[in-house]
Amino acid sequence: MSQQPRLYSPYDEPMWKSIAQGEMKLQRCTESGVFRYPPGPACPETLSLNYEWVPISGNAKIISWTVFHRKYLPAYPAPHLVVAIELEEGPIMVSYMDHDVIDRIRLDAPVKLEYVDHPDGYRIPKAVLAD
Repeated sequence: MSQQPRLYSPYDEPMWKSIAQGEMKLQRCTESGVFRYPPGPACPETLSLNYEWVPISGNAKIISWTVFHRKYLPAYPAPHLVVAIELEEGPIMVSYMDHDVIDRIRLDAPVKLEYVDHPDGYRIPKAVLAD
């Protein structure tokens, strides 16, 4: 498997490095305690520029989903189940799930993040139903 070039911004590089290590970290404002995703320069609550990188629990709930029936990238075959999840820490992010759970997902279903290596060389968070 060839390694893909990493194209990070100054704000998301620590997040992607933490994902590569199998533990996702997000920015948390040191003044308000608010977690933010995607990473950025300032807290949306206080506009503070002060933050720290904190590991998240990986616990979330499904708030929406859709299925892509077209193959866009070789490492992500169709059908591709894409989910919007609300992290236990508050932010909403987009992830994916294995298509074979399509009949079992529902609004507010609890999920847990796992970190999966793909053939294109990227490790990304994947949501799995929490039992």
